[in-house]
This record gives sequence, C-alpha cells and structure tokens, in this order.
Amino acid sequence: MVGIAILCAVLAAGCSALGALWQHAGVRELTDLKLTSAHRLLSSRRWVYGFLVLFGCAVLQVIALALAPVSVVAPLNALAIPLIAVARARRLTGLLAVAVLVATAGIVVFVSITAGEAVPAEISPKIVLQAGQLVVAGVLVCTVAATFSTGAVRAFSLSVGAGILYGLVAVLVRDVTTALPAIEWVSLTGLAVAFLVGAWFIQLGYAAGPPDLVVAGQTVVNPIVAAWIGIKLVGEGTGMSGLMQAGLVISATAAVCGTVVLAYYHRVRVEA
Repeated sequence: MVGIAILCAVLAAGCSALGALWQHAGVRELTDLKLTSAHRLLSSRRWVYGFLVLFGCAVLQVIALALAPVSVVAPLNALAIPLIAVARARRLTGLLAVAVLVATAGIVVFVSITAGEAVPAEISPKIVLQAGQLVVAGVLVCTVAATFSTGAVRAFSLSVGAGILYGLVAVLVRDVTTALPAIEWVSLTGLAVAFLVGAWFIQLGYAAGPPDLVVAGQTVVNPIVAAWIGIKLVGEGTGMSGLMQAGLVISATAAVCGTVVLAYYHRVRVEA
C-alpha cells in the first residue's frame, strides 16, 4: 500500500508542476487581481487547464494520504520544484543540474527513511487543535509580511503562508480519509478553510512574482510542516532511532538548500 501511495504522490508532484505553470500564465494575463475579481480567472483558458490538472493532483494526494502516513507522502510534493525548474530552464547549466540533483536526492532519502520507520497513528481532536493554532500563527506572520511588501518578497511571503496551510491540509486529509465512514467535522471544516485560503494565497503569489519562487516557497514549507506535525504531534516518528532522526534532518536540509538555489537561479535569470 505504501508503494502505491508513493507512486500517487510522485504523479501528483508532476501534476502540481504542470498546473502551476499554466495557472501562473493565466494569472499573468489579468491585472490587479483581487478577491472581488477572482471570477475573471475563469476567462483564462490556461488558468482553467491548470485548475483541472491541480484537481487531478489533489485526487492523487488524497489517495496517497489515505494509504500511507503523512510523513511519507507530504515530502514527495517537493518533487514539483526540480520538475518546474527544468521545464522553465532555457539550458541546463552546472548550477541548475547540481541544485536539481541535491533537492531530489534529499527528498528521496527523506521519504526512504520515513517509509521504513514512520508508524501510522491516530489523529485526535486535541492534535488537530494544536496544529491549527500553530498554523494560524504562522499564516498571520506571512500575511503581515506580504501586506507590507511587493514583488519577490510579497510572492515568497504568500507562498510560505500557503505552504503552512497546505501542510495542515495534508494532515487533515489523512485524518478525514482514515476516519471514514465516520465524518470528522472539525477536521473537514478546517481542511476546506485551509485549502481555500492557501489556494488564494498562491494566486496572489503568481500575480506578484515568478512561478518558480511561489512553487518553491509553498512546496518546501508544505512537507516540512506536514512531516513535523506527523512525526512530533501525531506520533508517526515514535520509535525512530537517533541515527534515523539525524538522517531526516540532513536530507531535509539538503532538499531545502537545493530548492533555495533553484529559486535563486531563476530569480537571477528573470532579473537578467
């Protein structure tokens, strides 16, 4: 079952990269994007195509989270970063190649460890409340930063806020799907709110900066938040040795460093 979950998560990462490219192009066709004018996005064929692809991505992620622990599935979302970086690259330079390899290797190692060591655990209402409070605090900080900034800083702040929200979404999806046929109304409501607010943050991020930066911000923060909640709050890391935990930290650091280089590479290329 874990193998099927990993396959679904990898396919979802590919859909995420493609959907991000199309939605960014669609948002850029509009000017002065606001909540009251969000319906104008439906007039963009590329944005609609991106939405459909991302809907397929969401379905694949739900299936993956229903079959495996959060700390196994969530990190694979970060594969969208090297995919979108390669897709937008005019030519494959040494820096880009190394960054892609480091980011991808870090993700693969992290998932390899969690796939063998993570233990499925029940998500209680208390854990949902604790996670929700931490997420709200983080999102408020990002909202303030985005409000008083422009350009790349605004785009990055919004994408980090979306990543924090999507990290919570991954945990709540796991809770809702494993509780079926019973319905966890608190988790379901929180899931819907976090997903919608995160999706709007992403659209505003596309309007403010390049898709590489937006995807990098939310896709790195998303699995870090989800994996941390899964391992520390939910208890999926119970029984992990100190060596395994060190491996998680090292591989996560490698993935983040590779991603930061990818984002910097494309920011420099755009400014040039």
